[in-house]
Amino acid sequence: MSEQTEQKAPRTVGNGEVSLGLKDEGSTGDSAASATRITPGFALRPEDIAVQKEKPSEDVALYALGLGDDALILAQRLAHWVSRAPELEEDIALGNIALDNLGHARSLLTYAGHAWGKTEDDLAYHRDEEEFRSVHLVEHPNGDFGRTIARQLVMSVYLNALYTRLMQSTDPTLAAIAAKAVKEVDYHRDHSVQWTRRLALGTDESRERFVHGLELTWPAVEELFEDDDLTRRLAEEGVAVLPSSLREPVLEELREVLEGAEVEVPQVPSSLGGGRSGRHSENLGYILAEMQVLARRHPDATW
Repeated sequence: MSEQTEQKAPRTVGNGEVSLGLKDEGSTGDSAASATRITPGFALRPEDIAVQKEKPSEDVALYALGLGDDALILAQRLAHWVSRAPELEEDIALGNIALDNLGHARSLLTYAGHAWGKTEDDLAYHRDEEEFRSVHLVEHPNGDFGRTIARQLVMSVYLNALYTRLMQSTDPTLAAIAAKAVKEVDYHRDHSVQWTRRLALGTDESRERFVHGLELTWPAVEELFEDDDLTRRLAEEGVAVLPSSLREPVLEELREVLEGAEVEVPQVPSSLGGGRSGRHSENLGYILAEMQVLARRHPDATW
């Protein structure tokens, strides 16, 4: 061994690609972590975000809130497939994808709530539906397995493009959240692409169900790419990804996947949208009633 003394750099807590400089010294999220909240490596955790000194601006918090709501509602929808999927392996796969999305939601909602003195649980369980900022597509009913895969194909391709761009955000916390999320969403995309091919190129019935599911999904796609004053301001600052900038690459990738599965892009009119402004379909109310009932019935309960 060399006689030279090796000087170790101080360990930081944060994403391996995007360091936030949160040192072990003093207060980090470690003391609040439990056996069910450990993230391998140095990936940024909600517990780390909750104790950061710097709070996001109102605009950044609102942007994170919208992305967090998308992930939360999608996770709730996918979790319904546990014990109901067409085969055991898919029970596990869709459950894991739901948990990944829930992890993204926890980080984004924790960051948003940090601006307002609220926790992730406050935002998830104690808001009414008009206070949610999720897009309509994540609220869509699961339907049959073909419809769920159609929705998951669109969302995974979109989220992969979004988080890939968001890794370049000038906001280090958003960049760190995206750097972790994109690795997981890349698997979600591969899973949905493989199932798209299996269903569309399988039996007549599996193809019919997938194509019908895609036709029901497609009207809500355009809302993913709608800009508003908030995203325009933040995009100019390099904080956010301008939704309209994702339209061409996302639609092009979807066209390629569907072409490989011998499925045409549906020619259907777009739905109105409005989820980012709190205007939702009737589906969200049912989702929240189920998701929030325990927390609202026993608001001070801990476990």
